[in-house]
Amino acid sequence: MEAVQDYEALKASLLEAANEHGEPHWLADRRTAAVDAMVDLPLPEVRRFDYHRWPLTPIDPLQWQRSDKALAAGIEFDDTHIQFVQIGQTTVAVNLPDELDEAGVILTDIFSAFREHPRLTEKHFMDKIINAGEDRLTAHHVAFLNSGLFLYVPKNVVIDKPIEAYFVQDSTRKSPMVSHVLIIAEEGAEFSFTQHLTTAGDESNAASCVAEILARPNSHVRFSSLDELGEQTTAYLNRRARIGKNATIDWAVGVLNGGNTVADFDSDLQGEGSHADAKVITVTTGKQKNGINTRVTNRGKHSVGHILQRGVLLEKSELVFNGIGDIIHGASGANAEQENRVLMLSDKAHGDANPILLIDENDVVAGHAASVGQIDQNQMYYLMSRGIDKAKAQRLVIRGFLGAVLSAVPSKTVRQELTDVIERKLEDGQKFK
Repeated sequence: MEAVQDYEALKASLLEAANEHGEPHWLADRRTAAVDAMVDLPLPEVRRFDYHRWPLTPIDPLQWQRSDKALAAGIEFDDTHIQFVQIGQTTVAVNLPDELDEAGVILTDIFSAFREHPRLTEKHFMDKIINAGEDRLTAHHVAFLNSGLFLYVPKNVVIDKPIEAYFVQDSTRKSPMVSHVLIIAEEGAEFSFTQHLTTAGDESNAASCVAEILARPNSHVRFSSLDELGEQTTAYLNRRARIGKNATIDWAVGVLNGGNTVADFDSDLQGEGSHADAKVITVTTGKQKNGINTRVTNRGKHSVGHILQRGVLLEKSELVFNGIGDIIHGASGANAEQENRVLMLSDKAHGDANPILLIDENDVVAGHAASVGQIDQNQMYYLMSRGIDKAKAQRLVIRGFLGAVLSAVPSKTVRQELTDVIERKLEDGQKFK
């Protein structure tokens, strides 16, 4: 009874915070329904990975706080770029060219979108793509949502320049980051979107970062991410796309957080001829633990889903890759291929690469490859015989190992940023034996 009373008080406080924030009634109702669901829902399964004691679902009052814009000092603002910058809950910059605005493109913070574009947001937010009632983490995300972005690209609009979104977790104080990205690509739309996740400050906080993408028929979305949340951040990442007929999603994801991370990346191939190509890399150091599910679900006929995951482990870290190819009955002509590879640079690290194929249809093509091993000594010998020291030679081999994902990032600038972050993590990890 006491627990029920606590949850009733929590729902009342969430309603008060939602009203204070001027949120529509449907969003406030979803918050309280999510609290009810949290009571009985389990955590999502990450095979061979235990994160059940992690502080991912803090039950604290929802508060609206402004962050210091100076925390964005490290971000280079450029009027010629399409940019969105958010520090904590504070949106500090939205740069959308006039011609795209006139074409009907919408780029705004998530709460402005809820108020100003309910027709586009209400039916898609945590309902059709990711359901709030799937598990405890999705329910918690809806209940305590406090930041995020909405992007809408109308029919047949092609955006040549990449859209860059920067989200800085404000850990100068105790406050969880619960950030949501909702992207709708209408029929024939084409664009590239890059998400940057970083942390300012040293407070221990949770981060719940969810991205939902609706790709209508014949659209093409290139989604890149550079995840660099801080060492004191315990992170939950969930990114999923629902992909229509002959639509394509290209994922290039760099999970390079400093703290523990559990992640779920999912491509739902709904339409005939739909296509998803998911490339994921991660580097773990110290005592860091990463558990990553990357899933492709083939529902449409002749749909194609590919997964490429590569991870590097240093020191006493742990990494589990689960690659999941799920071909649903009726998805004849489907193709599901995956490759999961882990490179160990320490005999004290623990790595798993688990390929999982679930096939309920006969006329399909499916395959997998997986490996966990040490760095190639022949490559090391070749480089060191030419005067390159061991630490640098290791980093060169690793960069080549991760190159398939790096090359998939459409923006040259982001590709270099990703390379620089990897280099820093490797250098830090190599200092400890």
